[in-house]
Order: sequence, then C-alpha cells, then structure tokens
Amino acid sequence: MVLRSLVIWLIFIFVESLNGTARILWLIPALGNGLAHQVSFVIGLLLMLTLATVFVPWLRASWVQSIGIGLLWAGLTLAFEVGLGRWGFGYDWGQIWADYDLTHGALMSLGLGLMALSPMIGRMIRGWVPHRRQTV
Repeated sequence: MVLRSLVIWLIFIFVESLNGTARILWLIPALGNGLAHQVSFVIGLLLMLTLATVFVPWLRASWVQSIGIGLLWAGLTLAFEVGLGRWGFGYDWGQIWADYDLTHGALMSLGLGLMALSPMIGRMIRGWVPHRRQTV
C-alpha cells in the first residue's frame, strides 16, 4: 500500500507540475499573477480530487489508513515544494514561506490541507464512508 501511495503521489506531482507550467505560460500572461494563481489553485484542486477519487480503489486502504496516506502525501509535497524552491530555484526562506501565508492570499497551505484530506474525500465521493453501527 505504501508503494502504491508513492506512485499516486508521483502522479500528483507530475500533474501539478503541468498545472504550474500552464499557469506560468498561459494564465499569468492572460489574467495577471494574482488571479492566475487563484484559477490555477482551483484547477489543481479539481485535478487532485479527481486523481484521489480515481485511485482510491487501487490503494485498498481503510479509512484510518487513508488518513495516514493523505498526511504522507501532504508531507512529501511540502518537502518537494520547499526543496525545489530552495535548492532548485534558489529562493530564500522568506520567498518559500510567503507561498504558504494565507494572510497575504497565498493558497499553498490550504492546498496541503486539502491534499491531506483527499483520500478521505475520494472515498466519500465513491460512497465508501465508514458508518456507525446502529443498534436497534
């Protein structure tokens, strides 16, 4: 299950990298930086939830395991984004953390939270919600 989780996460990163490339090449020139980031965030969110919903059956994870998988994905994504920003693009720490500051309109922290929840949301979309036992 861990290997499958990592494979799905790599697919997430690839798809989100394409989303980021589209934002830079087309959305920012057409919409400006602020609106382009917001539109790209919504597109990325929809892509992430679609992928999570599609791959939930392949994970074969329980509800509790899905929570762990979501946290794994969010942690790996944070490490990837910080590492790429710091050592790939040479950003200073202030530039990196600015992308996570909700008080200035940055949406990355919200995206990480939603990524952590995406396996559970995918399960709910598929109707695989844990039910309480009802006693009669």
